Amino acid sequence: MIVSLAAALSLILAAPEPKAEPGVAVVVESTLPTSNRQVRQRAFDGDVDSAYETAHPPREGDSVTLTFDAPVLVRSAEVHARGLDGGTLEGSEDGRTFASLAEFHDGVARAEPGATLKALRVVPAGDAGEAVAVREFAVDSEPALRRFRFPVEFVVDEVDDPDLKDWAENAARTCERAFDLIADALRSDGYKPARVVRLSLKDGVDVPAYASGDRITGSTRWFRAHPDDVGAMIHEASHVVQRYRGRGNPGWLVEGVADYVRFVLYEPANIGPLNIERARYDQSYRVTARFLDYVVRKYDPDFVLKLNRAMREGKYSDAIFQESTGKPLKELGDEWKASLTK
Repeated sequence: MIVSLAAALSLILAAPEPKAEPGVAVVVESTLPTSNRQVRQRAFDGDVDSAYETAHPPREGDSVTLTFDAPVLVRSAEVHARGLDGGTLEGSEDGRTFASLAEFHDGVARAEPGATLKALRVVPAGDAGEAVAVREFAVDSEPALRRFRFPVEFVVDEVDDPDLKDWAENAARTCERAFDLIADALRSDGYKPARVVRLSLKDGVDVPAYASGDRITGSTRWFRAHPDDVGAMIHEASHVVQRYRGRGNPGWLVEGVADYVRFVLYEPANIGPLNIERARYDQSYRVTARFLDYVVRKYDPDFVLKLNRAMREGKYSDAIFQESTGKPLKELGDEWKASLTK
């Protein structure tokens, strides 16, 4: 069935949320382009020494907005920034209409609204002559707001079909919202995932999408016909984070781990039916994702983390299954398949 683009956009916006961490999720939006790797989400990462930096000075009407997924009681708000002196910190009860809360002086604006708000934003002075750097939105609220653990920005830079431009932008925002879940599921000591990921939709691509380095390329033909398949971009974003070394990693496991993130952690309701008779642990994609979920649930909650680390370091061998479960891979696969009929 082909879903209309309008219907698909509503599906993207209502896509299954990643498993919730404590706190209310937020979105950082800006009318200004980002400077290099100083991405928007760095304005709310809990680190006052990092910053979201704009590529050029603001113009009249520009702003940087922190929007909450749900209204919260904001007891206090403090914003540290450069290039905002003379500008204002504003609050909104509905995320659309804003009122002034405080002015910026010496790089700081402080307010104690004691009100239920849906968003905060900073508005530069009309004559600002330098680029803006928002070091941190510090918000004391009930419930608390969830900071970005792995700040990232997905940048849409090429879309061959203009009708898919809005789809691509919404898919990029969906990937940004899911990135903390992806990067946390595929974390390892000392590894830092991409901070900027570029997303394109191109004609002549024969697969739904693929990842190469920090770039994701999707097929215009596929997403015109399957505009509800934003999960394919979650899969490719997982490949961006995997960033495995060497050629010794089995392809079925590389794809299986990416689909584990997509279908087990992000959108389990969309994993679809399983042909039990034909199912094999090494069948790749969502079938292998089910097998990995079985190992995680029955034997080792950290198994995918261990598997991911070994593949990232170029140290994978089948022995990792026996080390975590006490059973060799083939025996474990047979056990999993037998469990499907119980």
